Amino acid sequence: MASPNSTRFIFVTGGVTSSLGKGIISASLAKLLQARGYSVTIQKLDPYINIDPGTLNPYEHGECYVTEDGAETDLDLGHYERFLNISTSQANNVTTGRIYQSVIEKERRGDYLGETVQVIPHITDEIKYRIQLLGENNKYDFVITEIGGTVGDIESLPYVEAIRQLKWDMGTRSLVIHLTLVPYLSAAKELKTKPTQHSVKTMLEYGVQPDILVCRTEKPLNDGIRNKIALFCNVDASSVIESIDTDSIYKVPLLMKAERLDRVVLKKTRASAQRPPKLKKWINFIKRLESPRGTVEIGLVGKYVELVDSYKSIIEALIHAGAENDCKVQLRLIHSEQINEQNIGEQLKGLKGVIVAPGFGDRGIDGKIAAISYVRKQNIPFFGICLGMQCAMIEFARNVLSLPKAHSTEMDTRTPDPIIDIMEEQKKVHMKGGTMRLGAYSCELTEASRVRDIYAKKEISERHRHRYEVNNKYLSLFEKGGMKATGFNPESGLVEIIELENHPWFIGVQFHPEYKSTVDAPHPLFIDFVRAAKTLT
Repeated sequence: MASPNSTRFIFVTGGVTSSLGKGIISASLAKLLQARGYSVTIQKLDPYINIDPGTLNPYEHGECYVTEDGAETDLDLGHYERFLNISTSQANNVTTGRIYQSVIEKERRGDYLGETVQVIPHITDEIKYRIQLLGENNKYDFVITEIGGTVGDIESLPYVEAIRQLKWDMGTRSLVIHLTLVPYLSAAKELKTKPTQHSVKTMLEYGVQPDILVCRTEKPLNDGIRNKIALFCNVDASSVIESIDTDSIYKVPLLMKAERLDRVVLKKTRASAQRPPKLKKWINFIKRLESPRGTVEIGLVGKYVELVDSYKSIIEALIHAGAENDCKVQLRLIHSEQINEQNIGEQLKGLKGVIVAPGFGDRGIDGKIAAISYVRKQNIPFFGICLGMQCAMIEFARNVLSLPKAHSTEMDTRTPDPIIDIMEEQKKVHMKGGTMRLGAYSCELTEASRVRDIYAKKEISERHRHRYEVNNKYLSLFEKGGMKATGFNPESGLVEIIELENHPWFIGVQFHPEYKSTVDAPHPLFIDFVRAAKTLT
């Protein structure tokens, strides 16, 4: 545990272009420090003016990740949790919108006593406060703060200024890691350092000298390149870190260890490097990833499959479960709008398991229902998540319970059989952001159920993000037909899990189990689903 005023703050910025992997570098460094026995957390500062990503289109921003305390956050927090196996919270993701909202609320209350409210010092002070919040009471030895966007963007300026001020205040208790691009020009057959030089120059213009440069590259950096970058960017050569392209994000911590990133950080922050990192479990996971004993093909049916980031947590949970089952999950992404009764057999041909993804709205619903009908009849393992579970109940009601117009009131407000209906507490809600059933809720599992065996416990806790629920008025009808509710919220009685009798593996869940799957603790539902699909192979 950190001693008083000894929490160290590491800032990770990016230059030249977005999508260089700041989140993965942050998570990898955190993993290495954690493996050395340090307590570490990571936060993401996003420069957009939205309060949170909850109302952002997945095409714009990818997946919206939900924390235990119900915060709708950036998908990078998923990486943080998957790498560190510790929960994040609302404090781990801050947006410009939230910063300005807080400052404006203070101004309206009169907290500034009539001062003119300005970007400096009021906005930057609020940013500094949010950054240091996680370090209060010295709970963590290291707080890593990832700054979203790219240095040079107008919206990033207040964050860089806040970093400049904090570095001045903290001295060796803080450092800046700048992630940049060293592109390879195939025509010239050489790596180019100019983009990195210009990116660092921009940082210097803002008054911030990077302490460490992590250079994203597709070719190895030789000593000449490292020395050139060091010379022109005012860092020593040992602080020029190569981040070469790799086929798995889970190999990045080992690549950073080989580049001695953690040792450089510890040296510059004057922290002990005596304890070597314990990474045996992580290394074994990588070995299983690289040398699986078999392959199983699983389909993911959704309406955002063109953009894999929309289902990032599900995809990563399948990777974890595949490694646990000593096999590689070969994922086939299937657009639900392209599925119909005529091509369903061809679309799902060869699949050993099918996941129907979560989502909102009626686009692609018919394709999801058609896919569920097919796997139900063909005895193919099925896993429905959130809307995927609701679609399974709609399909069953229509085709087994003889309720041909059964639907969710989200898609059809006039359906005569609303087997899925809006939650009672949601009926008076008109605002979109942060108003759903969000975060962790308890669920009690019924005896003699498949999920009770999978979890090996009576009560579980899972994260939610939804507005609509199963209409309990229809439960007895479903039960008679062979579809049983096997998980309930103990306080509200809401249905959390359904199972289909006389089927190899057919489970739907109202919650999002993918949010809790990590490298160290793959989610039991995904493990068992992949095992069932593997058995079918």
